[in-house]
Parts: sequence; structure tokens; C-alpha cells
Amino acid sequence: MTEGDLLTAMPENEDEQKYVLRLFVTGASPVSVRAINNLKVILEKHLNDNYELEIIDVHQQPLMVKDEDITAVPMLLKKFPLPFRRLVGDMSDYEKVLRGLGLK
Repeated sequence: MTEGDLLTAMPENEDEQKYVLRLFVTGASPVSVRAINNLKVILEKHLNDNYELEIIDVHQQPLMVKDEDITAVPMLLKKFPLPFRRLVGDMSDYEKVLRGLGLK
């Protein structure tokens, strides 16, 4: 994510700020599919359409893995709003994901 990407995610009205998220997964493995599904349920329930989620397969995007210092998968990066957060796992711990996103 470039500085320009962050600036486009930051509207003047704080109520309109979109969450910028990246989920790193390993293809269509069962854990990856679970992480994607669990995260989408949480995001739709708590953020409606107020987020941008990029799903990245670590096998197809190895440079992004290196750039983002991904050490485990599935890993969710909350890029915006700050503070930056990393969450690891299949996103099945609902409360942990909400806290990590700053929603609880």
C-alpha cells in the first residue's frame, strides 16, 4: 500500500473512513477458506460496505509476503484506520477479531 492509497482511504469525514485490510492465505486450503468466510461474516455484520479487503495468496504473490513481513498464514493486516494490527489464524475467534479491528 502506498501513501496515495492511504490518502484515498482517508475521507474528510471520519464517519466515512474505510477499513483497509489485507488477508494473506495459502491458496484454497481448508484453513484459508475458513479464514476468508469467517472474516467476511464479521466484516459484513460490523462494517457493512465500509471496508476494502484484499485477499492475497502467498504462493502467487511472494514479493508482497516479503514486503509485508508475513511470517504465518492466514494473517490479516489492518492497514487503516490506525493503529496497524496483525491477526493470525482462521478468524474464528470472533471477539479477538473485533478487538484487533478496534471494533470492541
